[in-house]
Amino acid sequence: MAIVDRFETSEHRKNIAHFGALVSIAKIDGEISPEEEGLIKSFAKKLNIREEEYNLMLKSGETTSINPLNSREERLERIYELFKIIYADHYIDDAERKLIYRYALGLGCTSDKADEVIRKSMKIFGGNIDFEDYKYLMSK
Repeated sequence: MAIVDRFETSEHRKNIAHFGALVSIAKIDGEISPEEEGLIKSFAKKLNIREEEYNLMLKSGETTSINPLNSREERLERIYELFKIIYADHYIDDAERKLIYRYALGLGCTSDKADEVIRKSMKIFGGNIDFEDYKYLMSK
């Protein structure tokens, strides 16, 4: 059974899936650095990941893959959801930016498109916007 299948509500399952993908990204280059661990802990808090879930995800050899998405709208929605999490504290730091860049690549964005989406998102995401507005602004 996959780790994500062990959790109850669909919202919590989505949070676990996001968190698992972020942990997998952090593990890509081997061990999780102290800086990455701090970032992972902050995401766990923002995603309401309980301590036992956090420990299971970090200690498990199982990784949560980021499935590349064919649909531009699906990629934008995933990135939008992650930006909502990142901007919960109204701030994005360099480590978060690097992580979301790697996440965008994992979703199937090209390097140039990932940079563009992140740059635009950082400009427009200072407030609380809904997905339809985000999608519209990203198309400009």
